[in-house]
Amino acid sequence: MAELVYYCGTMDSGKSTLALQTAHNHQSRGRTGLLFTNRDRAGSGKISSRLGLTSEALEVEEDLDIHKFVVEQLSQGAKIDYVICDEAQFYSPIQIEQLARIADGLGIDVYAFGILTDFRTRLFPGSARLVELADRVQTLQVEALCWCGERATHNARTVDGAMVTEGEQVVVGDTGGAETIAYEVLCRRHHMRKVTARVSGQAHQSIDPLPFS
Repeated sequence: MAELVYYCGTMDSGKSTLALQTAHNHQSRGRTGLLFTNRDRAGSGKISSRLGLTSEALEVEEDLDIHKFVVEQLSQGAKIDYVICDEAQFYSPIQIEQLARIADGLGIDVYAFGILTDFRTRLFPGSARLVELADRVQTLQVEALCWCGERATHNARTVDGAMVTEGEQVVVGDTGGAETIAYEVLCRRHHMRKVTARVSGQAHQSIDPLPFS
């Protein structure tokens, strides 16, 4: 039976790399599929990895009915053995339900990749629905690291270098506006204390040297 599988992790844990590797593995065996994405760092209609890998993909707009789109492709004679969905945390709960219908009703394996929680440590709506519906939820084995060297478990948002815990859930980093918005992965201890790498560096620099001759 076809499955809906959700691979999740923090930023820098290799989600997009695994999505592209999964597509490659299927393609190397003569299988054909569809790649979807949403708000990738490389721009609309692309899946990109921090390792430099890139592939064309279909952008998931708010009004896209993914199930209907796949059915239309099949009715036109397309061969679809699998569906890969990157940045799945940004999909709407209804679109996640459409992915489940693709697996159950069309017998097509669906592999979703995304981030579980936002910078406020709250589940993205898309991720929450995937956790509720997926046949399997798998945490990625590649562990992103906090600046302290511990396993990173939380995503932090910074505005002009200062960590924030309030604001809109989805804001693209490096917007080029009046404020510089960026993201960083942290362990829970440093996320709760709002100690980013920059803050840590400033703290170390502000410590007076010990009075040893």
